[in-house]
Amino acid sequence: MKRIISIVAAMSVCIALSAQEHIFDPRNLVSPEVHSDASVTFRLYAPDASEVFLTGDITAGRDLPMKRGEDAVWTVTVGPLESELYFYWFKVDGRKILDPSNSYVLRDVKTNMSWFIVPGDGNGKGDLYSAQNVGHGTVSKVWYNSESMGCDRRLTVYTPAGYETSRRKYPVLYLLHGMGGDEEAWPTLGRATYIFDNLIAKGLAEPMIVVMSNGNLLHRSAPGESGEGLWQPYGCGSFDGSFEESFPEIVKFVDRRYRTVAKPSSRAVAGLSMGGLHTYMISLNYPEMFGNYGIFSGAVGSWWSRTGGVNSNGFYQDQPAKIARLAAASPDVYYIAIGKDDFLYGENVELRGMLDAAGMEYTYVESAGGHIWANWRAYLSEFIQMIFK
Repeated sequence: MKRIISIVAAMSVCIALSAQEHIFDPRNLVSPEVHSDASVTFRLYAPDASEVFLTGDITAGRDLPMKRGEDAVWTVTVGPLESELYFYWFKVDGRKILDPSNSYVLRDVKTNMSWFIVPGDGNGKGDLYSAQNVGHGTVSKVWYNSESMGCDRRLTVYTPAGYETSRRKYPVLYLLHGMGGDEEAWPTLGRATYIFDNLIAKGLAEPMIVVMSNGNLLHRSAPGESGEGLWQPYGCGSFDGSFEESFPEIVKFVDRRYRTVAKPSSRAVAGLSMGGLHTYMISLNYPEMFGNYGIFSGAVGSWWSRTGGVNSNGFYQDQPAKIARLAAASPDVYYIAIGKDDFLYGENVELRGMLDAAGMEYTYVESAGGHIWANWRAYLSEFIQMIFK
């Protein structure tokens, strides 16, 4: 027994020393280094590498070569950059690695990325996506029982600053993620809670409750956050109408648990990509439940919506008649946004054609770029300034 204890103790010491390697790293590299002119320098110590590249959304997906110094530190400087949040990683002799000098890492489906923010003059996107000296809302991980799924499922819920100390009732935005995402995507990759805090504090958005659900019915929660074990995230989602069909369960739960204004004009639903499809189908099938809709780069014309999906029980069918019913309900806001280079651009052209044919009023926004979080954060920021007015 003494020998076993000694081995365990030795292993503990090794783990502790390994975890604190960076504290005693003599190179003490700074990467990324954001300069006063908004240019950014990246550094990587890689003495055995033949070639190193910087890549990610910061380089628009291109591999940007880095230059080796005599100290075996590879460097490259980009910019000046717009005030924004950026993802990146390194490619070392063809192998992707995170920046070991940067502690900030985010996961998108099963891809981990280093990230940083370029601040602005107080009004830049980078400032909007950062914690400012304003009142902060509360973010909770909440479980609700889904009778249709026969299990408990997890939500991320944001309540605005002052919710706990007030008696007022609040409107609710239901915010949906894309394929492969989960209830943690919008708070992390989308920086949604910072956006709400900052725009509400400026008086540009109404104080609201925000419910971020898990649109993947194969799993109850984000990976590692339930009793399902440490399953690997992958590009899964729900495209058969079952998520949308069961969505009133979430609305009923939220109305019971929180102080909500339970009427259509005080409810909104918005989503990106797959979440845009879900939003579109919710608008067609429950036009009397919500008064505000946001479709961000929506997967609205794909085979699952054209053919009725698989086992959808008609939820994706009869779209022309349902669009006419939606138009008659006259929602307060129907917002559609997409990038010019988005691979779903054509599907959104088709959607607008169907809405036009029905005489449906909507707001359309076309931006630069493609199917990227930089666009979705911007769309969310604009959308929440339009609703609940």
